[in-house]
Amino acid sequence: MTLDLLGAFTIGLLGAGHCMGMCGGIASLLSIGQPHKTPTLLIINYNLGRLISYVMIGSVVGGMIAGIATLSQFNHALSFLRILAALFMILLALYVGRWWNGLLKVEKLGQLLWKSISPLANKLLPLKHSSYAIPFGFLWGWLPCGLVYSTLTWAAVSGSAFGGGMTMLAFGLGTLPAMLLVGSSAAKLQSLQNSVKFRNIAALSILIYGLYTGYDAVTIFNAN
Repeated sequence: MTLDLLGAFTIGLLGAGHCMGMCGGIASLLSIGQPHKTPTLLIINYNLGRLISYVMIGSVVGGMIAGIATLSQFNHALSFLRILAALFMILLALYVGRWWNGLLKVEKLGQLLWKSISPLANKLLPLKHSSYAIPFGFLWGWLPCGLVYSTLTWAAVSGSAFGGGMTMLAFGLGTLPAMLLVGSSAAKLQSLQNSVKFRNIAALSILIYGLYTGYDAVTIFNAN
């Protein structure tokens, strides 16, 4: 479990370039109606709400899958899902390395849900108080994202609601360094994320972990 949490955190950290691409314009949205530049408290509260949404969906998925596996008494269920999680890691590695963008097709599956949620987020703008950034971040946490979906497959095989929530929390914490930065610091970080060398190292790291996870899952499956 500890290794999975470390892996989820690392994916959030290495995939921060994607996060900035998806949510990088959030500072401009938060600044709507603000007299000066975006206050730091708004950025912090936004990310707090985003993390809460990750923990919630991770807990729901982790608990639901664990319950189904227990009720069905299908001992191989979690092993099957862990193999699926490994495949998602491989897809993620290919995407981060910009070797194949198949993961974008998975993101499109969440568009229908997002079309229902985004109007609720827009109604909160302009933010009347810094505390409003928390529900705003919570709603934006549901933005279709291949990194989130990939990590969510890990949450599904965590074996419990608590494990699923902690997996998604670890992922969210990994994305924080990039998401808390704005302005020139964010531009420098994004430049690093876009460098070929960094992308390849990140992609290879995720790929190796995905292959390891898949091998471990197949070993457990064959042992049962």
